[in-house]
Amino acid sequence: MNDDRFVYVTYIRTTPDKLWEALTTPEFTRRYWFGVSLESDWTLGASWKLVFQDGRIADAGEVLEIDPPRRLVLSWRHELRPDLHAEGFAKATFDLEPQEELVKLTVVHEIDRQGSKLIEAVSGGWPMILSSLKSLLETGAAHPRTGQAPKAA
Repeated sequence: MNDDRFVYVTYIRTTPDKLWEALTTPEFTRRYWFGVSLESDWTLGASWKLVFQDGRIADAGEVLEIDPPRRLVLSWRHELRPDLHAEGFAKATFDLEPQEELVKLTVVHEIDRQGSKLIEAVSGGWPMILSSLKSLLETGAAHPRTGQAPKAA
């Protein structure tokens, strides 16, 4: 893995449409992504944001490419930690490929900056979030740790 790129591939027993809904609707993201809502109108050039229940915005950006239910590309900037925010915009790409009763989900998060603290951070976050998403779609239950909002400090 390069310092400026994180790639995660998983296979989920679901349909492309259900996985797309899980990735793009606030009602679904709240269930597996630490209680955050992923909000956008999901059109080319639209803004998007990850919003905690208390209104804080965790991440935000713009829809760079959208082809439901196959591909979503987002510009991505972290909004809470000043050191990550200062790195500017990264790009997150979600590719969904049907494979019989499964969907292959490939997430690539990249930034034009060697040694990126953002990529280091998402390298720990994406596996947990996507594992929880997989569990939710396959069993109806997200992981307990990711299915709720984090406790306030």
